[in-house]
Amino acid sequence: MTTTAPTTNGRVIALAHYSARALLEGVLTRHGLTFEQSVTLRAATVADGPVEHDALVTDVVGSLKSDPAVVHGVIDELTAARLLEQDPARASRLRLTDAGRELYETTAVETAGISARLYAGIPAEDLAVAGRVLTLLTERANAELAGA
Repeated sequence: MTTTAPTTNGRVIALAHYSARALLEGVLTRHGLTFEQSVTLRAATVADGPVEHDALVTDVVGSLKSDPAVVHGVIDELTAARLLEQDPARASRLRLTDAGRELYETTAVETAGISARLYAGIPAEDLAVAGRVLTLLTERANAELAGA
């Protein structure tokens, strides 16, 4: 198999990721959240209702590539902070509390403003290409991880 060196190295992509993440974490820190907690709240939010505890763990582990024990700890933190709670209708499910939804929405609005500024002026076709390339890189990295 012949490989061709990329014209853009992984460092360029990593620098963009870490720069944007630093901005995101600045918002999250002001609101008392960690990155991992934010990802978990987002997963609970997009579930649009109570979510099975194990499904939430699986979703967050898949997003963060972290250990399930770490994600269980994050869920415990969010539950202790009363941002997530056990669903009274079924104990195996979790749901956002009003405070959790409000906090997620507040941070989402703030980070959307940052994203708008970062992406301003970049042609839609360039963003589409970048999106396709990054999706392909993610798929390939996930395949490598699955084979490890």
